[in-house]
This record gives sequence, structure tokens and C-alpha cells, in this order.
Amino acid sequence: MTVLLNRFIGTLYKVRLVLIPLLVLLVCVVVYLVAAHSFHVPFSQIFTPELLTYILVGIGAQLIDGALGMAYGVSSTTFLMSVGVSPAAASAAVHVSEVFTTGASGLSHLGFKNINKKLFRAMVIPGVLGAMLGAYVLTSINGDFVKPFVSLYLLIMGVVIIRKALRTVIAKEKVSRVGLLALAGGFLDSIGGGGWGPVVTSTLLSKGRSPQYTIGTVNATEFFVTFASAGVFTWFLGLQNISVIAGLVLGGIIAAPFGALLVGKIKPKPLMIAVGVLIILLSLRNLIKFLPL
Repeated sequence: MTVLLNRFIGTLYKVRLVLIPLLVLLVCVVVYLVAAHSFHVPFSQIFTPELLTYILVGIGAQLIDGALGMAYGVSSTTFLMSVGVSPAAASAAVHVSEVFTTGASGLSHLGFKNINKKLFRAMVIPGVLGAMLGAYVLTSINGDFVKPFVSLYLLIMGVVIIRKALRTVIAKEKVSRVGLLALAGGFLDSIGGGGWGPVVTSTLLSKGRSPQYTIGTVNATEFFVTFASAGVFTWFLGLQNISVIAGLVLGGIIAAPFGALLVGKIKPKPLMIAVGVLIILLSLRNLIKFLPL
């Protein structure tokens, strides 16, 4: 009887790591839907026939982001465009939905103890300031001209990560100016339609930092970064594409705990190689768009 009781308590302890993020984020979804309705958005525009597709997109993108610490924006935008959502609608929806998905992911990483508090404190304020500045600039000018430079930088970082992962021993190097890195990551994330994870996570991993704690900390910080960015976008552009946002949020909530769990289960070298390959492929894809054909 005592053994069964201990197992039951242990199961509850593990389940709480999944239930707490889900319950908190579901409450946020309800609040968001009520807020959308208060802006006179009919619920028929939220619960559309395409909602299930958007939920599946959210699940796939969040699993990628939760396990690798990056590429939610890029992957979800790509998936959405592949099912017929316009680029502008996809980008706007992704920025707002990330507030909820990064919140769920951050809570999950906190529950699994994947967060380095010192690194979190060093990144959060500069990241928020960069995101707000980038969002403000993007509402004023076209930020597409910076995307080729970001993609080139990310491609190089992908190569660096793979090279370090293939070493017998990955030397841990001191990461200087973490605040400046977070500032640049937040700015590029807003103005370029994505980049917080690839810029910040790839740089930290290339210095030999622990993938588990780096990904967990970057994801947790990203909640505050996306919240600030989405706030500026909503202030200037208003609420749009409610059905897409709802689908991405619900899918992200479902997948977030599993993404956080995968981080602790995957060995560092395969994870770093996967991150490097993902960055290279996505960067090449983005660079090809700017080549004169």
C-alpha cells in the first residue's frame, strides 16, 4: 500500500510539470478570446473550418522550437504559407501567438529545471528593449532589407555549431556581452519576423554552453521578448487573423511540455548537429529568395 501511495504521489509530481503550463495557458487563451470578442470579432471568425489545420501547425512548430530552442517563427510561418495563409497574415499571427506558446514553453522548462537564472537575468531586459525597438521600427519602415544579412549570419553560426559538435570535447568559452547579444536578438526577432532563438541560442551553443540549459533559458526569456514585441505590434496594427492565432496557441500549448521534456532526453552532440543543420537549411532557403533569378 505504501509503495502504491508513493508511486501515486510521484506520478502527481511529474504530471504537475505538464498540467501547470497547460492550465495557465488555457486561462490565457480564454482571456484572449474574450478580449477578441470585446473588439467585436465574431466567434465564427475564430472557430473556422481551418482551425484544426492551424492547431496542427502550432504543434509541429512548438515541438521544433521546444526541442531545439529556435525556429518557431520561421517554421510556423512556412507551414502556414504552405496551407494558403498569406505571408503578411502568417507573420502577424505568429508574433501574437508566440506570447502564449513561449509562456507555456518557459513554464515547462522551469518545471524541468532547464533554466540558468544568471543567464536569464542578463538577457531579459536587453531582449525586451530590443524587441520593442524592432517592432516600432517595423511598423514605420520595411524591414525586409535586413533579412539577407541575418540569414548569412545564421548560416555561418550553423556551420560553427556543427564544427564544435563534431569535436571530441567541446571547449566551454566565456560568453561576453550577453546583454548586447540579447538586445540584437530581440531587435532582429521583431524586425526580421523571427530570429531570437537562432541568433541567441546559436551563439551561446557555439561557445560550448550546455544545450539543455541554454535552450531552456532562451525559451523562458523569449516569453518576455515576444510579449513586448506583440504589445507594440497590437498597439499600432490592432488584432488580426484571430483564427490563425487561436490555432497556433492551442497547438503550442499541447506541444510545449513535450518539447521541454525532449531537451533533457536528447544527447548534446546530436542536438547541436540538428540545430546546426536546421539553421543552415533555413538560412539557405531565405538567402535563395534574394538571389536574382
